[in-house]
This record gives sequence, structure tokens and C-alpha cells, in this order.
Amino acid sequence: MFSLLAIAIALYAVGFVVFVTNLPGPKVHMRPAQGIVALTGGDERLAAAVNLLESREGQRLLISGVHSSTTKEELKHLAHGGARFDCCADLGYAAENTRGNAQEAANWARAHRFRSLIVVTARYHMPRSLTEFQAAMPGMALEAYPVEPQDIDLGAWWHDARALHVLHSEYVKYLASTVMNAVSRKDPALDRKNGGGKAHTASR
Repeated sequence: MFSLLAIAIALYAVGFVVFVTNLPGPKVHMRPAQGIVALTGGDERLAAAVNLLESREGQRLLISGVHSSTTKEELKHLAHGGARFDCCADLGYAAENTRGNAQEAANWARAHRFRSLIVVTARYHMPRSLTEFQAAMPGMALEAYPVEPQDIDLGAWWHDARALHVLHSEYVKYLASTVMNAVSRKDPALDRKNGGGKAHTASR
């Protein structure tokens, strides 16, 4: 029994190191897509997504998981948006977690008949985000645009308690997300229960 526990702990630890080691790095060159989706959770994510929109890397931008009291004008000022933000940025208020972000983005992409999306979120959050997005919209071409978080030193995670906590928490959520989506694919009824509901987006 002790040996099995030791093996399980060792495998978990190795998996964590592999997870952290393989986090995607920031991209210099980006392949354009039809839509851009920014997952809220940091000003740097919003700024990066708005810059992609203004640079015409995508036709429209969805900012998913916006607080109900936040207005488009406030986000435009925060991210220094321009003319394209006025015409082509939508705010999604329904999502409360990453799975909700994916469902909100899927409904938005379906409404605009998009077949390709750029996903903008923090580096450590990207693996789980892509897992959820792939499950919510099979066949969608997804381009990851990972953003370096400003308040966490991911390069020195092994001796930074805060970085270690954030990465370990994300690793646990990533494993849970992977398992849940694998189960959902085998049980369509469960998939509908977990991912049902329509997203609420606004362009003004």
C-alpha cells in the first residue's frame, strides 16, 4: 500500500513538473483568425487582446467573463482601445469560470459563424483554457496567445511561494478539467448538463 502511494505521489510530482515546463511562452508572430477571445483575470490579457483587434488579427473580439457592472467604455479606457474596439468588441457577462468562458465563446463564435479563434489568457491558464475550448467547440481552429502575468514570476516558480501556489492550483484544475471533459465525451447527457445555457454578450 505504501509503495502504491509513493508511486502515485511521484507520478503526480513528475506530471506537475512536466505541466510547468511545457507552459506555452509568449508569441511574437500570430496567425490571424476570424475571432479573438480574451478571458478576464488580468489587465495584461485585455491589453493584449485589444492590441490584436486593433492590429486586425481578428474580425471581432469577445471579452468573456466581464463583471456585470463593467461598461464597454470603461474597458476601452483601461485597454486604450481605438476605433475597432467601438465597432468590433463584444462583452460577455455570463461566464463565471473557465468552462463558462468556453461555452460563452462557443455561442459567440457560432452566432458569427467563425471557424477560427485566437484565445488570449495567462500562460499558466492556457492549457486548461484550450482543453475547455476544444471540448466546447470541436473542430474550431484555436490559436493560443499566452500572456505573461505581471504579478507572478513563472521563471522562478520553484523558490517563489506565490508562483508555486498558483501553478499547483492550476495543475489540479487542469487535471480535473481533462477528466471531466473525457467523461462528458462518453456521456452526452452529462455534457449538456455541465455546458448548457446560453451566453449573454453585448456589443455596447
